[in-house]
Amino acid sequence: MHTDLPEEQLRDYRSGLREPADFDQFWADTLADARACDVPVAVTPVTSPLSTVEVSDVTLPGFAGQPVRAWLRRPAGADRPLPTVVQYVGYGGGRGHPLENLLWASAGFAHLQLDTRGQGSGWSRGDTPDPAAAGPEVPGVVTRGIDDPRRYYYRRLYTDAVRAVDAACDLPMVDPDRIAVLGQSQGGGMALAVAALVPRVRALVSHVPFLCDIPRAVLVTDAHPYREIRDYLAVHRDREEQVLHTVGYVDGVAFARRATAPARFSVALMDEIVPPSTVYAAVNEYRGRAELSVWRYNGHEAGGIDDDAAAVEFLRRTLGG
Repeated sequence: MHTDLPEEQLRDYRSGLREPADFDQFWADTLADARACDVPVAVTPVTSPLSTVEVSDVTLPGFAGQPVRAWLRRPAGADRPLPTVVQYVGYGGGRGHPLENLLWASAGFAHLQLDTRGQGSGWSRGDTPDPAAAGPEVPGVVTRGIDDPRRYYYRRLYTDAVRAVDAACDLPMVDPDRIAVLGQSQGGGMALAVAALVPRVRALVSHVPFLCDIPRAVLVTDAHPYREIRDYLAVHRDREEQVLHTVGYVDGVAFARRATAPARFSVALMDEIVPPSTVYAAVNEYRGRAELSVWRYNGHEAGGIDDDAAAVEFLRRTLGG
């Protein structure tokens, strides 16, 4: 059922998010430090039974130069640089199996699917640890390091996401002028952040993005993963101000205010995991041209294959064949 604002109010909803004063400098310094780590990208072909898609195992430098895994898939026999989709994964998942997620390569794109540090056992396997110290946290990763923006988990994860685009630009099968970022839920929030942080990104696809308008989300849903923040504050009652300050550095609304690439979003009005108002908060602040699919009778699965089909058409139109 609908548990958020009525649809007519959602269309006009605006977030009251207050960004940290040093938001832009924080991310400029973070990415400069990561890019100063001169670690090469390793690409190893994977033997597979596929005849139409070639798969490679990629290791790229992420936050602090730490190794992050990814799969690179591309149409078999492609002899020129291709428009490229860099994909990020939903909460609890990792890059999965090399034979999974063949849509993008089958549709003619190079496809770099990033692993998710410290996750990848909830519903899809992963291979990348999160070696940073944690401190007190609710099970999951949303509160890992949440008392300090510089130690916060999502600072590391978003940096990995940016560095995946950097790595893609150096691959010979990738056209660096035709790169899109894409994801759903947590992956959609990551893609939105990267679209703001990497100006060369040509297109964004963000389905039901997690981590937007976080202060509101924590108050209006009882579902995980936002529940992790609520549970943390229920114990650490004196840390609300610091926690909200930290998450301000990773909130999708702040990134939406800076991103200009053509974008496609989706929202589901029966979504208990990502409240619809938080998606509208990002869409209504988005600086670039944005289109939105509204799924009135769906939960967090949103449009499913219909979202995928629309995304293929959108990226072909935006990036070219």
